[in-house]
Amino acid sequence: MGPLAGVKIIEIAGIGPGPFGAMMLSDLGAEVVRVDRAGSVRAEAPTGPSGDFLNRGRRSVGVDLKNPEGVEAVLRLVESADALIEGFRPGVAERLGIGPDACIGRNPALVYGRMTGWGQDGPYAGAAGHDINYVALSGTLHAIGRRGEAPLPPLNLVGDFGGGGMLLALGVVAALFEARSSGQGQVVDAAMVDGSALLATMVHAMYQGGGWFDERGVNLLDTGAHFYDVYETADGRYVSIGSLEPQFYAELLRLAGLDDDDELVSHQHDRERWPELKERVGAVFRSKTRDEWCELMEHSDVCFAPVLSLSEAPRHPHNVARGTFVEVAGMTQPGPAPRFSRTPASVDRPPAHPGEHTDEVLTSWGFAPGDIEVLRDRGAIA
Repeated sequence: MGPLAGVKIIEIAGIGPGPFGAMMLSDLGAEVVRVDRAGSVRAEAPTGPSGDFLNRGRRSVGVDLKNPEGVEAVLRLVESADALIEGFRPGVAERLGIGPDACIGRNPALVYGRMTGWGQDGPYAGAAGHDINYVALSGTLHAIGRRGEAPLPPLNLVGDFGGGGMLLALGVVAALFEARSSGQGQVVDAAMVDGSALLATMVHAMYQGGGWFDERGVNLLDTGAHFYDVYETADGRYVSIGSLEPQFYAELLRLAGLDDDDELVSHQHDRERWPELKERVGAVFRSKTRDEWCELMEHSDVCFAPVLSLSEAPRHPHNVARGTFVEVAGMTQPGPAPRFSRTPASVDRPPAHPGEHTDEVLTSWGFAPGDIEVLRDRGAIA
């Protein structure tokens, strides 16, 4: 049982960061019930688990939130819950009748987690957006990319997941911890624009201190430095080098056969020389295959790793030894993190289809069979 065993959370179905935060809470042992739209529930029973890994570990109920009795069903669930999370635009949950006032009015100790891009207030609050927009406005996107090139969107990892769902999960856990002593719930306003800014705190510190420049690709960690970059190998693959410290840099030069190159030895931190030195290092890495470089540099103090594809990563010996990837219902996916010595996290069930567990969940949360039948007859659940 994970460290959140015994915690009961309601997740109002959404996309991206909300499901990711709910997945993390479920992996850590919380009982998370996902409230899906009744219209998403299939008429026929599914033949296998859903393929959406972000929905793993939870049971799903199908509820019509435009039906007053469906709303009342959710509020009844709220009475037994420790937290609720939703990802609507500001004001939508209130219009549906499941906003913070309605929910906390039914359960004063409830933690109400809100996941948005722009936050609950501010000039952009009501506008549509996606990860790329939130990361752009926070200043973080501008810093990512190579010299002379446009900013490079880091997939949707920084806004949706790192600065969104993960901070939502942290906020909910922190508020739950506080509620245990105060007996009072509160609203957690998790915004991806805030979270993506927070993730760049160190870069802002370096910028304020004169050690980072607005120009992309000329800085220590943005591929500007020849000792912190990815390099193509002879077989068209790539390796990563992060030899920041002097002793690691010396080991890089030694194992690459460059320790007799006085220019490289003497000018590690000469920014003016970095482009030229990168050409020298790049030429050397292009002389061997990725596997040959692994033979030379893996397990050394170079700060080295091969750049693995999504298909290769689950098979790498280190990831296998750590159990970094797990198999759930025949599908390989990243496993729960972080690790706990006494209360290990786990994936308890594969992703659910919308409404797959409606009767099961409502029964286990205290609804009488007759009540469930009435709700179904009136179109409030599916």
